[in-house]
Amino acid sequence: MTAGGAAPRFRNFAGHGGIRLAADVWGEASSPPLVLLHGGGQTRHAWDRTGPRLATLGWRVIAPDLRGHGTSAWSADGDYDLGVFAEDVRAIVAELGELPVLIGASLGGLSSLLAAGEAPGAAIRALVLVDVAHRPDPRGSDRIVAFMRDHPDGFADVGEAAAAASAHLSHRRHPSGPEGMRNNLRRHGDRWVWHWDPRLLDSFEGRMDPPGMAERLLRAARHADVPILLVRGGISDVVSEEVADQFCARVPRARRVDVAGAGHMVVGDRNEHFLDAIVPFLEVARSPREDTRWG
Repeated sequence: MTAGGAAPRFRNFAGHGGIRLAADVWGEASSPPLVLLHGGGQTRHAWDRTGPRLATLGWRVIAPDLRGHGTSAWSADGDYDLGVFAEDVRAIVAELGELPVLIGASLGGLSSLLAAGEAPGAAIRALVLVDVAHRPDPRGSDRIVAFMRDHPDGFADVGEAAAAASAHLSHRRHPSGPEGMRNNLRRHGDRWVWHWDPRLLDSFEGRMDPPGMAERLLRAARHADVPILLVRGGISDVVSEEVADQFCARVPRARRVDVAGAGHMVVGDRNEHFLDAIVPFLEVARSPREDTRWG
């Protein structure tokens, strides 16, 4: 059972090339779909407090593990190009057979943006980008990759992993205890290692802001032609205020809100404030007349 008190249902989706994507689902089958896509190096359990809360507001919430993460399958060839993740998002949307709202954090947000804004565009209702825009601040992105590179041999126990994560997220008022880390780890021999394919780092490192990517993402955001809400962590070192302002200035249907006291991992840092920030947007997105309200 999750922290929100509602046990999710389990479901598998078929991603690009038929890869198996594990997902948790909350809410009634008749409710409109909302897909939560976690960041790189996370798992679907990043949304364990968010999913059940959104389900109580009338959404059918789907939170998959991205390929190479959690209990989803790994890419057989080690390919974790951003375009492959976008293809997985398209496959999930197509399997749902309805217009979902996509909420994507970091890697999940970039994947959703390309899935909706590049051909063949996934048909969606709206998009929420959680602390991700068209260009990351290298100080923040380099810090994240360095953390993912650290401890290549894993940890002796879950407590040691929790201590490493707490040091990385030193701004958090209430760090997660050891039990909160278990879903982010897997056993490897007598060690605990992160629950993702280590080959992911070959795609992440040195490719966080390749030439032409910023313009590609901005084009995708404009071509998606859906309401977009950019939720920035108020103390994020990955998305600067300047970049967030640039994104909204160049994407006509984009709006921005900051979550005070949150870093890059907005949901984990300030989940209640995150929900407060997105619920008004989601209510507008659910309305059949949303086009008249978002321009």
